[in-house]
Amino acid sequence: MLGFNKSNLDKSHEGPWLLLDLCMLGLLLINLIWIIFDSLYATAFFKQALGMISQDWVIAYAPVHANFLLIDLVFIAIFLSEFMLRWIAAVVRKTYFRWYFFPFIHWYDLVGCIPLGAARIFRFLRIFSILHRLHKYQIIDLRRTAVFRFIAFYYDVFVEELSDRIVVKVLSDAQKDLAAGSPLIEDISQKVLVTRLPIITKWAASVMSHIGESIEHDEHGKSVRSHVNSSVGKAVRRNAQISTLKLVPVLGGTIEKTLEGAITDIVTQSIVNLLKDMTPEKIDDFVEHGLGRFTSEDEQLDQEVLAVVNECIELLKLHVAQQRWKSEADPLSADIETIDEKGVTP
Repeated sequence: MLGFNKSNLDKSHEGPWLLLDLCMLGLLLINLIWIIFDSLYATAFFKQALGMISQDWVIAYAPVHANFLLIDLVFIAIFLSEFMLRWIAAVVRKTYFRWYFFPFIHWYDLVGCIPLGAARIFRFLRIFSILHRLHKYQIIDLRRTAVFRFIAFYYDVFVEELSDRIVVKVLSDAQKDLAAGSPLIEDISQKVLVTRLPIITKWAASVMSHIGESIEHDEHGKSVRSHVNSSVGKAVRRNAQISTLKLVPVLGGTIEKTLEGAITDIVTQSIVNLLKDMTPEKIDDFVEHGLGRFTSEDEQLDQEVLAVVNECIELLKLHVAQQRWKSEADPLSADIETIDEKGVTP
């Protein structure tokens, strides 16, 4: 069912336009059926079959067929009048950004008014335009119709199958490029990262300095300092040389705790100074002299990383290739059977 909603009609204040839409819809159906009948009448087979039913009909309709263009012009005049009325209403309401946008957006209405056989087919679009307008104002709900669900389902199937194949093709080409030794990674490193290295190093230095200041702050760095204290305390207590301090009479435990606190403060402050003193120049020097030295083992590791990337792409292809529309086919099958039994009437 279309689910006609009278309350939404009252809220939209589209009552007069709805009445006009219904009148135009009726005229369109009459006109299109008449066009189909007149086109069939021009064929000898249809005229002969009609004559078998009633020869008087064939004779009576002959003058109408001869002057059908004039009759069609009457419909065209009505359609053009309705088009001009809606154009004026769109200009008054400022529906579009410019007043002359209306005929370009509703071009099919103008093309359908051309009294030629090929152009008359566009009059079908006026029917969909009227239904869409009613659906937009929620006066009717096309989504509740079996026909809409039927068409929407197969449209989704088409889009999903097409998009899946495109994505799988792109991923397969990427795998081939990686397997053939594509310079993509090197290009990213040389053309993207290297050209922006000053900005990256400055950003990294700023982040590290900010982290150092946060650790040094009494409130913000409490959690980090407590973690360092715990870690250093465990390391100090497990150290065999420091553990021997407990053997010193009276002062052994105090010396151990004092030494533990001192080492904790030194480690914490060293981390803070390291982060705060890190400059873009130091990071750039580290990147240039530290990360630039690769060995054959590093190259083998790169190949392993590429293999991991290739396997990830393969899994992604399998995921994309899944036909998710099949999971929705069962709920729709009942609607399809209803359409087959009762016809495609909403």
